[in-house]
Amino acid sequence: MQREQLYLGIINNLQDGVYFVDNSRRIQFWNKAAEEITGYKAEEVIGKQCQDTALNHIDNQGRPLCVVGCPLFASLIDGHQRIDNVLVRHKNGHRIPITVNIYPITEDGKISGAVEIFTQNSPKVYEDDLIAELSGIAMHDALTGLPNRRYLESFLNYKLNDYNRFGSRFALMFADIDNFSKFNNKYGHETGDAVLCNIGKSLKVCMRHTDLVGRWGGEEYVGIFNITKEYEATIAAEKFRQLVKNTEVLFKGEALSTSVSVGVTIVRKGDTAQSLVDRADQLMYESKQMGKDRVTAR
Repeated sequence: MQREQLYLGIINNLQDGVYFVDNSRRIQFWNKAAEEITGYKAEEVIGKQCQDTALNHIDNQGRPLCVVGCPLFASLIDGHQRIDNVLVRHKNGHRIPITVNIYPITEDGKISGAVEIFTQNSPKVYEDDLIAELSGIAMHDALTGLPNRRYLESFLNYKLNDYNRFGSRFALMFADIDNFSKFNNKYGHETGDAVLCNIGKSLKVCMRHTDLVGRWGGEEYVGIFNITKEYEATIAAEKFRQLVKNTEVLFKGEALSTSVSVGVTIVRKGDTAQSLVDRADQLMYESKQMGKDRVTAR
């Protein structure tokens, strides 16, 4: 016990930030240098999963690492050490460039957690507005402002890793606006774009922070929803169907709306990103064949 206290005392007086996580990425220790570098006190982060804190690590392209590939999460999976340069959000709102050095912790031959040592590698800081702008360009659709396909694919792979490691279930929705080419031909592409933009605005207001719905391409949407019960997948997809149906755009004084056909499925053992998308896509086509404007779940 005295030796443990000695080690903790040494770690607490290092100039580098140090924190420990368990194998579910819940922070167990946060040293004094970590407090000084980030502005967050130990009591503000200990007990939280790292992805649930406001630190919000991103890479140098502005991409959120919890979505595109967290090095800490990767080390927990494969047991390899990693060194990387990232940007972390200070409590005051600006971004700090840091170098992280991640070591997995093993006990009885199994990975039980990881330690991350981080150092501020430059006195330069970055305003969060600039980072948000760069991130938005890389990861969001230019027309609607929704997450783009690149963002969705990265988040889907992240959720699959989470499911395979921790059993965290989720559902994937694939949706296609009905008769959209005819709508564009009749009312013009500007009106069609307005519909897509209004759907995007509605989604930003209604979407839970644990879920992600974005534009896959054209008039196609993909949604990824956290669930605990199977029926929640259908409920989430049905809410999206109703949202689209109730989203209107004015055209020469007339309120226009569209409908959407939806397929939704729940992650299964052995699934890949491609198998999930293909299954939800096929279910969406079944909705089209059964009259459109409906949800098919399996």
